[in-house]
Amino acid sequence: MSVAANDDSALGRAAGYTGPSGEPFLRTRFAAPARPATFVRRPRLTAHLDQALHTPLTMVNGAAGAGKTLLVADWVAGLGQPVAWLTHEAGDQRPGTFWTNVLHALRSAGTALPAGIGGPGTIGMVGHRLLGRLAEELNGSGRPAILVLDEFDRLSAPEPAEQLEFVLHHAGQGLRLILVTRTEPLLPLHRYRAAAAITEIRNDELAFTPEEAADLLARHDLPLPAQAARALVERTRGWAAGVQLSALAARQSGDPETYLKEFEAGHSVIADFLLAEVLNRQSPQTQDLLLCVSVLDRFCPELAEALTGRPGAGPRLAALCRQNAFVEHLGHSWFRLHPLFAEILRVHLRARRPEREPELHRRAACWLRAHGAVPEALAHGAAAADWEFTAGAVVDDLAIGRLLTGPRADDLTELFSRMDTEATGAAVDLVRAARDLSGCDLDRGLVHLGHAAQDPAPGEPAAASRLSRVLLESLAARLTGAPGQAEQAMATAERLRHEVPADQLARHPELGALLLTHLGSARVWAGRFDEARAALTEVAALADAATELPREDCLGHLALLDYFDGRLDRAESRALAATAVTRHCGGHPFPGAGLGQLVLATVAVDRDELDQARTLLAEAAESGPGPAAPDPVTEGCRALATARLLAALGDPEAAADAAAPAVRATVTSPWVRADAALASSAAHLAEGRPEAAAGVLDGVRGPDGSVCAAELAWARLVTGHRDEAVEAAGPLCADEGGGPGVTVRATLVHALAAVETGDADTARRLLAKALLEARGNRLRRPFLDAGPRIRRLLDTPQLHGLAAGWLYGDGAGAVPEASPLLVEELSGREREVLSRLAQLMSTQEIAADLYVSVNTVKTHLKSVYRKLGVGRRGDAVRRARERGLL
Repeated sequence: MSVAANDDSALGRAAGYTGPSGEPFLRTRFAAPARPATFVRRPRLTAHLDQALHTPLTMVNGAAGAGKTLLVADWVAGLGQPVAWLTHEAGDQRPGTFWTNVLHALRSAGTALPAGIGGPGTIGMVGHRLLGRLAEELNGSGRPAILVLDEFDRLSAPEPAEQLEFVLHHAGQGLRLILVTRTEPLLPLHRYRAAAAITEIRNDELAFTPEEAADLLARHDLPLPAQAARALVERTRGWAAGVQLSALAARQSGDPETYLKEFEAGHSVIADFLLAEVLNRQSPQTQDLLLCVSVLDRFCPELAEALTGRPGAGPRLAALCRQNAFVEHLGHSWFRLHPLFAEILRVHLRARRPEREPELHRRAACWLRAHGAVPEALAHGAAAADWEFTAGAVVDDLAIGRLLTGPRADDLTELFSRMDTEATGAAVDLVRAARDLSGCDLDRGLVHLGHAAQDPAPGEPAAASRLSRVLLESLAARLTGAPGQAEQAMATAERLRHEVPADQLARHPELGALLLTHLGSARVWAGRFDEARAALTEVAALADAATELPREDCLGHLALLDYFDGRLDRAESRALAATAVTRHCGGHPFPGAGLGQLVLATVAVDRDELDQARTLLAEAAESGPGPAAPDPVTEGCRALATARLLAALGDPEAAADAAAPAVRATVTSPWVRADAALASSAAHLAEGRPEAAAGVLDGVRGPDGSVCAAELAWARLVTGHRDEAVEAAGPLCADEGGGPGVTVRATLVHALAAVETGDADTARRLLAKALLEARGNRLRRPFLDAGPRIRRLLDTPQLHGLAAGWLYGDGAGAVPEASPLLVEELSGREREVLSRLAQLMSTQEIAADLYVSVNTVKTHLKSVYRKLGVGRRGDAVRRARERGLL
């Protein structure tokens, strides 16, 4: 076809019949594509597209296969009015070609354009006069023309885009332009955004929801559970083509649900699509960049350049993002690949250059370590099978504690489980020691720890390496019951901490927490309770995620110390807090796992809740790591709880066998030894051998002020050594820091001694005091173990009321009512509160009447209840009247 070089009308006359090159127009380019039978309508998106009728510009921008074209085609079909449609091709770059196609699209849709408007003069040029006429015609039309330009990303020439913006601007309300594209078009989008004159649907919004995916699967005769649809959306991130192609492939498999869950993207039809539509469209250098970064979960330009060995990654990555080429911008110059695309690229990389992947991982590991991203560096070091580097990164970063505790402990353990036996070096031995000791495999752990000490890195070992080794030595000292070695390790750690940068220590709070935990545990084993409490309390106050398990460990130990102090309620509270931490952070095994349940079991025995104690002992056995070398304190508490339960069940011989824990410890624990002696003494006594029972106790002492000390005093009393027992129990009764578990037992020693000397009044007074102290903690076991002489006193009228309702049932052993025993006189203020209580005044009213705070009134009420031996207001008034106090 011959065209005059500068005649705008010549090409226009032919435009209604032939394309710009003289060939007939292809109708498929000027009509919206048909929707397949499996097409899923998405009302949420078509409703958004309805806004296109009110804004001059609309952009549907998404990746290849995002469902852009079919979405707009579906919207057009339901619009009920003509729409001009043009699908671009790569050859439409010249202005004349572009505008000839646009004019034909408008005329095909019925847009009234006068014949005199003309057409482009040449394929390569469009006169400004034509564009002005077109804009004017559209602006003056009665109804806006709707023009859809599909695959607009194929138009890369700037001149047609500038001309299109001119027409759109001057057409006013006469044109609604809808661009369907993979990239940002060459239009001044910022102006339209600032004027709220653009409707945008982008990649994230185009993603399928689980409900839409389920609808698509059903249309492929795959009515799978909702969970399968959710998993598919998560795997594909809702990418429409990925969902569609997966559904097609699943239909061909024998088990569609399993296929959708486990299909290998690199060997599927999805791979063919992405390689053809995304990878192969890129330049060779960009293809190489994509293959290199496929080994990374996320990357920045500098990291990408470290892998490729070439500069210029930043502009390439930005361009890939603009092209929606399955590269996502995470912000702050970081990017990631779509997971399916990354998986396919890795398979492609292995097929092309199988030897290159380990080197890419090694380069990534070195760059990430140098830039402080140690966790990611470890993963790549392991992927490269460079175990000396990987272990060295852990040690040099002071991250050895992360193998023992914290959210990533399981991940690191799994990572190093792949370490081959040929790997050598001090750092490798430290990691192996940490892995073994964290599972309480003491023998192997000590061997590796010894190797690490004998084979340091070349030159003087770094402080981080020595501090890492000291941490493991403190754990080994704990597991071997060696408090002296634990103290030495802590002292060494304190010196080394000054040689390590403060910011490095701050990044690893678990290091100090673990050191204090192991030291505190070793001190508990040694019976140095006050010193242990100081170390453990410091860790219990921490709130960092990396210190949750040491915190649980310390709470369990503190609960045990509370129990030894005789404070059952506080022991129970701390033990429950310890088990709550386990549930929160997943229960990763550690040496003290289950200690909280063991303390609760011991408390349950003291409260005579024996079924509950059995349950808790079973739970503790399940929660522990199943160690080859058990933690001494945990096993000591297990022996304590088990022996006391068996004794309460009437089997003193089995209790004696259970009281000695099976641990190998450097030093003997005083409380474990005391408890074993008590159980053995009770067994001898049950067999009628009081002398042997007394002999077992010779030279045995429990920690000062503890439950063990009180029980030893009681045991000496029942084996016939009354004076020794009273002498030992005296300080315990007077110790204001002791809880009911200590003072009740010590008071019962004095009460029984008074019974033996015939001083019944003193015995009754002491027994009343013991009952009052015990009832708040529901401490029943000392009274049940005390024998018939104490129990006979409980049946007297004066003491019956103090025991009824908690020590035994109200109807059991009922005795005639008598004037109840008042253990301590009421103060003047307590009498004033009591008198107003009898007037049925509320706590707030009493506070207002006496000009004191509500909390002060509550304190006085608690004291009144305690002294009267009651627990409620009505009982307090009744008891006060019986005593003549009202």
